[in-house]
Amino acid sequence: MLELVAFMMLSQKPPSPVIDGVASYYTVASSSTLTASGETMRDDLLTCAMLTGEFGTYYRIVADNGRSVVVKLNDRGPYIDGRVIDLSKAAMRKLHPTSGLVNVEIYWLGKNPPGRPPRIK
Repeated sequence: MLELVAFMMLSQKPPSPVIDGVASYYTVASSSTLTASGETMRDDLLTCAMLTGEFGTYYRIVADNGRSVVVKLNDRGPYIDGRVIDLSKAAMRKLHPTSGLVNVEIYWLGKNPPGRPPRIK
């Protein structure tokens, strides 16, 4: 039985990042208070902006220092060449306490983040 469990665990491919690159952050002071999804921008929430993706989808962001955070996509951006995601200030601080730019890998999680029960319609 243990051999079967070990085989199943080892044969699973690890998840691949959707994209990797440079993350930056933005704040209410530096942008509109309304996001592209219609939500109010708040520095204290774990949210992000990407050029593509469905609003309300969750992503795990893993920084090159090993720290990670789960964020919800609610805006569009970044509009600066070389950057792949804009994070809220709270999300960036989870990844790095002082930096404004961090190298990251981005993993798609879907509509339900880990630790939250599925939505019942």
